[in-house]
Amino acid sequence: MALNDFFAGEIAAELVKMLISISRKSLLCRASADQLIAYMNELLPTIEEIKYSGVEVPAQRQSQLDRLSELLRSGVLLSHKVLSSSRWNVYRNLHLARKMEKLEKSVSKFLMGPMQAHILADVHHVRFEMAERFDRLDNSCSRLEHYFRNMKIGVGGGGWVEEAVRTVDLHAAHGASAVGLAFAKCKVRELVVGREDLWVVGISGIGGSGKTTLATEVCKDDQVRCYFRERILFLTVSQSPNVEHLRTKIWGYIMGNERLDENYVVPQRMPQFECRSETRTLIVLDDVWTLSVMEQLVCRIPGCKFLVVSRFKFQTVLSYEVELLSEEDALSLFCHHAFGHKSIPLSADENLVKQVVTECRRLPLALKVIGASLRDQTEMFWMSVKNRLSQGQSIGESHQNNLIERMAISINYLPEMIKECFLDLCSFPEDKKIPLDVLINMWVEIHDIPETEAYAIVVELSNKNLLTLMKEARAGGMYSSCFEISVTQHDVLRDLALNLSNRASTNERRRLVMPKRENGIPREWLRFKHRPLEAQIVSIHTGEMKEEDWCNLEFPKAEVLIINFTSTEYFLPPFIDRMPNLRALIIINYSATYACLHNVSVFKNLSNLRSLWLEKVFTPELSGIAMKSLGKLFIVLCKMNNSLEGKEADLAQAFPNLFELTLDHCDDLTQLPSSICGMKSLQNLSLTNCHNLTQLPVELGKLRSLEILRLYACPDLKTLPPSMCDMVRLKYIDISQCVNLTCFPEEIGRLVSLEKIDMRECCMIRNVPKSALSLQSLRLVICDEEVSGIWKEVEKAKPKVHIQVSEQYFDLDWLKE
Repeated sequence: MALNDFFAGEIAAELVKMLISISRKSLLCRASADQLIAYMNELLPTIEEIKYSGVEVPAQRQSQLDRLSELLRSGVLLSHKVLSSSRWNVYRNLHLARKMEKLEKSVSKFLMGPMQAHILADVHHVRFEMAERFDRLDNSCSRLEHYFRNMKIGVGGGGWVEEAVRTVDLHAAHGASAVGLAFAKCKVRELVVGREDLWVVGISGIGGSGKTTLATEVCKDDQVRCYFRERILFLTVSQSPNVEHLRTKIWGYIMGNERLDENYVVPQRMPQFECRSETRTLIVLDDVWTLSVMEQLVCRIPGCKFLVVSRFKFQTVLSYEVELLSEEDALSLFCHHAFGHKSIPLSADENLVKQVVTECRRLPLALKVIGASLRDQTEMFWMSVKNRLSQGQSIGESHQNNLIERMAISINYLPEMIKECFLDLCSFPEDKKIPLDVLINMWVEIHDIPETEAYAIVVELSNKNLLTLMKEARAGGMYSSCFEISVTQHDVLRDLALNLSNRASTNERRRLVMPKRENGIPREWLRFKHRPLEAQIVSIHTGEMKEEDWCNLEFPKAEVLIINFTSTEYFLPPFIDRMPNLRALIIINYSATYACLHNVSVFKNLSNLRSLWLEKVFTPELSGIAMKSLGKLFIVLCKMNNSLEGKEADLAQAFPNLFELTLDHCDDLTQLPSSICGMKSLQNLSLTNCHNLTQLPVELGKLRSLEILRLYACPDLKTLPPSMCDMVRLKYIDISQCVNLTCFPEEIGRLVSLEKIDMRECCMIRNVPKSALSLQSLRLVICDEEVSGIWKEVEKAKPKVHIQVSEQYFDLDWLKE
């Protein structure tokens, strides 16, 4: 009921907090915000009084309170938009200011009306119910159970992961990660903006000292953004970079062509005369390890400045050296992660807290990780951690090892399953985004846990600052695709996981991770070519590999194989044949061009393979390879070459148990083969960013088990097959950015299970079939404002249906990968 939402959610109190922020930030909305604050301050004491007394409220009074609740809730949503709006977007800010004025008049009219007094006087009955509700909300265990219960349940519910991402966003908004960086940001800004004589400047400092955070804060600075007119490119170089790929990105950005042809040859000297534009541009190169790599990436071009972030101070670059935090800032950062406040609470042992902070040696990363690990722990636990930290050495030349050893203490206190999952993260390359589904699939297979538990572990690691959850702007709800939420990890934390994983001998390691190599395999692996290796996860990172480059290794216990490579030709390792228990196979090409895979016949022997991920390759003829156990198939940024078609291609026979199929950014995919309609077990079909897809199979409706259908960003798709109305289990359909789609099937009302429709940026759809009134399960429609009116009749006939008007968002982040 709206009444319960009104008090339990404390909408009015939340609105006041946001209005205060608006009053400080927005000049255009300040007058309206101040007036609304005055109204709310008059109303809040009465609301607080009502919380603790009451008799039953009549139905008429209830409806009037519901109106007030909805009015204030709309104020909260509007306040979110005002606070998130860029100060430079003048048109949008004027539009929002008008809405704020309208809200002010509505609240004034309601509160000053004759109904206010007796509405507030008769809301006495809530005391006993709400006391019990508040107790449950205050209980952290009950809160976690609530999240767990809502994981992937209900329309629009994001569950654990969504909440964790919101928490990360909130911390960023409050500047939690930027504690003590104000002076440093000012100094770097002077180098970037104030020194026109410099075209390369730097940020240097030890691992975990906050270099990347400082660089990010500089990029967010209003003065810097204004100076470069928002033209800022942030690239992560890492310890093993693909220099040519990075050079192409930099050159394309400077020249104003961010999608250069993959065969474009960047000039070695990047001559000035080729760049005609004097537009200022800032290129940030994060995590640069060597002077030679830096010299290959920077170029002196009018209007272009480079900011180089590195653990090393290069003699040829004027750099700001990041200092360790002051004692005051170190304490503030630690307390934020340990207690949720910037200072030591009265209930904590002040001396003990300060001793732990001292042992963290004022390193931001250590303060975050160790602080988060101690949150909600007993005093005895704190004492134990402090004693173990005090046994370490002071930070000197071996600061990296000391930092790793100190943070290892936090890892050792984790529950065993969570610790193992953290260590698994070292299997992925440094400084790369890990799609959430890749991680979840791996944990489900190797730890034999359900997806819900794997999601909970992701959140737990995020809460402890051991990984970072990143959400794309359009992500939302339980039906988010695997590309909308991803995981990243600080390179020091990856080093920590790798260090802990490598403490066993090579043949006994649970995770066997190969450092990036140009060719061949490590000598330490070759020593065991005549006896089996015990690894459960095998991670390979090489350049081009030919058949003769491999040797006969045996991995009888391997369940996950991750192959990362950089080349245009790649011979798959023959020892895949000797992985009888392989369940998940991930193959990713990091070169600028598509790669041709050889020796794909090894797929025929993977009888237990359940998940296959292919990225940036020419898709092999999978339709001719029967994979009876395969449940999930992801084909990303690949050239299809009609690999799913052909006279003898029968996808239903090749993948009889496939329940999830994803084709993303496959630009040569024009149509799906009709044999896909025979996949009786398929539950999730995602065709996203396939810009040349023109039609779907006429018999698509035969997929009677399908629950999720994503057709996001398929601009050449003009119609949906009428047969899809036979999908009686379909719960969600995403047709957003299908800009040439003109209509829904006439019999859409037969989709009795349909709960959610996402049709953002579908400007050509101008009406909804009358049968839509029969959509008995529909709860949410997301669309643009100009087409929202076509759903008014459905919304009026079905009060439970919510029409959510979205804001347009154009995201090109995938181009930066």
